[in-house]
Amino acid sequence: MLIVGAKGFSKEVLEVLYQNDLHDDVVFYDDISNDLSEKLYGRFKVLTNMDDAKLYFEKVNQQFTIGIGNPLLRYKLSAKFIQAGGVFTSTISPKASVGHFGNQISEGCNIMTGAIITSDVTIGMGCLINLNCTIGHDTIIGDFTELSPGVNISGNCRIGKFSNLGTNAIVLPKITIGDNVVVAAGAVVTKDVPDNSMVAGVPAVLKKNLDPITI
Repeated sequence: MLIVGAKGFSKEVLEVLYQNDLHDDVVFYDDISNDLSEKLYGRFKVLTNMDDAKLYFEKVNQQFTIGIGNPLLRYKLSAKFIQAGGVFTSTISPKASVGHFGNQISEGCNIMTGAIITSDVTIGMGCLINLNCTIGHDTIIGDFTELSPGVNISGNCRIGKFSNLGTNAIVLPKITIGDNVVVAAGAVVTKDVPDNSMVAGVPAVLKKNLDPITI
């Protein structure tokens, strides 16, 4: 598998692949950093241009995942590597707890160690469910949304696309959070949040409006 990114979160994705014994053909991709060695940890090659990525897809493995957390950047990179011939693939830690009934996890998601997904949860394309997050029953999470470590989402919630919930944020039951929403770390969301907004506090209140995402 090709991991897009070779710093920070990408190393945590590598750990998930290692947990699943899927690390033999792993390579990283980073065409920005100039301080990386040719091989990460002396073992995993770092590709630096799209021609090499295309060759990897053709000759070795078509699967790729995103090792970067920003929702919009995850979307743009996924489109770029799909166009190059890659297959956007989910990575799910065996140390995550995913319920056996009614759950749907779309392509390209990263489900990290300690995450708990109960029943009848739908997770959209390219989402990042970080360390020790919990997602309650009958919740829907839109495409390319990021849950930072320790987020707790109660049952019957709706989270829109391209949203980012900060570390240890809490969403109470039956709450709807719109598209392109930022929930600050530690916030407790007790009422619905509209599209294109940033909320913070306990309880969470509107702090500012955000520019809509154009893609």
